Amino acid sequence: MPSSSTAAPDAPAVLPSAPRHAEPHGRRAARVLAVCQALYTSSVSIDLTLTGLVGYTLAGDKSLATLPFSLITVAAALTTVFASFLMARIGRRAGFLLGAGIGAAGGAISVYAIFHHSFWAFCAGTATVGVFQAFAQYYRLAAADAVPVEAKSRAISTVLTGGVVAAVLGPALAAWSKDWLAPIAFAGSYALVTGLGLLSIALVAGLYRDTAPHADPAAQREPARSWRAIVRQPIFVAALANNALGYAVMMFVMTATPIAAVACGHSIGDGAQIIQWHLVGMFAPSFFSARLIARFGVLRVIGAGIVLSALCGVLALRSTDLPHFYAALACLGVGWNLMFVGGTTLLAQSYRPSERAKTQATSEFTTFAFSAIGSLCAGQMLAHFGWAAVNAAIFPFLALAALATLAFAWSRRRMTAASSF
Repeated sequence: MPSSSTAAPDAPAVLPSAPRHAEPHGRRAARVLAVCQALYTSSVSIDLTLTGLVGYTLAGDKSLATLPFSLITVAAALTTVFASFLMARIGRRAGFLLGAGIGAAGGAISVYAIFHHSFWAFCAGTATVGVFQAFAQYYRLAAADAVPVEAKSRAISTVLTGGVVAAVLGPALAAWSKDWLAPIAFAGSYALVTGLGLLSIALVAGLYRDTAPHADPAAQREPARSWRAIVRQPIFVAALANNALGYAVMMFVMTATPIAAVACGHSIGDGAQIIQWHLVGMFAPSFFSARLIARFGVLRVIGAGIVLSALCGVLALRSTDLPHFYAALACLGVGWNLMFVGGTTLLAQSYRPSERAKTQATSEFTTFAFSAIGSLCAGQMLAHFGWAAVNAAIFPFLALAALATLAFAWSRRRMTAASSF
């Protein structure tokens, strides 16, 4: 059988376990990054809650009201490749400090824009928060890289649990802080975004340290494969399909939901609560998703996530009453979590240490690009074709994710059978 240094390009690059004395450091890093995730998600949750309303207030052309929020995702997509390669040069710790500093600056720019009633300055502020998002999306990957293969899904889940706090508290923080700088409404909430960014800086500076990826010396010496060889691996294709398509489907439906809820006769408050519980559904499964992967396997967990995401569409098509909105968005949140944790687990096993930057950059850029497209297209689809069409449109994309996952399962089974002879 070939050695790991001459493995076929489509073979999963599973890294050997590092010495056990390094594992406590990896678990500690995951806990620190979970708090960072909570602070970052709280910042984004404030933007999610208020940016559409503030944009509507500031925009001369009301059709541009959702542009500031869309720019968060667009800026993240444009920055994520740069963030990956920059952190490969300066280290994850320095990159996370830079990202949090930019996020703090974005909140301050938004405060300035609200005080001066400048729509385009507000767009600049929200786009800057998107740059923070690009760096923060590497929290889970940094945690996964710091632990052995068998602990990667647990590290990813630990980081994502930080989002549970933000999902519950984010909208409440937005409402609580909106009058801090009265009589200028909402400026206080964006001042809080600055404060959360500064807290992230203090946390990373004080408690987080870079660590080398888990690999034995032989793996460290393996040459980097070409980008084409990496992205052609079935394990990478499956990881990318679940991360990018799962995220796009989630953003597509979530962005349209508050508007659709109001159009279906529900209140603005109902729409906000639907989104709040959707966010809980997105992050709460992180408390047990790693255990599910350990017990049932990553592919079965991904399959469950795809089924739950599809169930969102089924429920939304069945009725537009309030219980169906809640149930559909809850299924969407849980489904996204299982697809995302599972996809990230596969991604973390698809590259050698020397390939980390370009592999992660490819995955994160594609995920954010699909997410941005989903967010930008949601309003147009809803306006021209209605809520039913929005939900019907998700099924082909989920089917593609399922096919990519099945193709990887088949290739892995074929390789296992070949190695037994």
